[in-house]
Amino acid sequence: MTNKLRLASLALLVLAGLSCNSRTERTEGSVLLTVSTFDQLPVSISVSNGPTQLGSITLRSVNKDPTGTTSSLQDIQIRSYEVRYARRDTGTRLPQPLVESLFGNVAVNSTTVFNNLVFLRTAQLSSPPLSDLENFGTDQQTGSRVIPLRITLRFFGRTLSGTDIVSDAVSFDVEVVP
Repeated sequence: MTNKLRLASLALLVLAGLSCNSRTERTEGSVLLTVSTFDQLPVSISVSNGPTQLGSITLRSVNKDPTGTTSSLQDIQIRSYEVRYARRDTGTRLPQPLVESLFGNVAVNSTTVFNNLVFLRTAQLSSPPLSDLENFGTDQQTGSRVIPLRITLRFFGRTLSGTDIVSDAVSFDVEVVP
């Protein structure tokens, strides 16, 4: 009898632990970070007019379970953003990625707007391939007077409960000219 009682008690403890854990997973860190809008996206930029920035960008925190409960532990502290570059032509040389600190909070089921986020700094503009446009008037690899780029951004944060959050990547295209 004693072994059956111990086994039943152990089973109850395991079930209690699992139910607490699943309840915590539903209420803490159960949010998504999305980019909901861009404003004033440039179509063409000049290497001589850097650094280059966006007008504004809106981040949204969305509860994964719309019928679930929410708490301030799901609020996201934004920590940084990353910009990566891809060529839209035959060139293979790329500007180095840009990673910038960023501070702000996005409350659960709310939005936050960031203004004037830089997506090309002097470090990117003064290095090949973009510096070729300033120094030679053309991309030395392709011979083109224009370097078409796809700009891709991701945002990184952490919920107040300690769960790391990364937004989906969002992209837009620009043409870099001398």
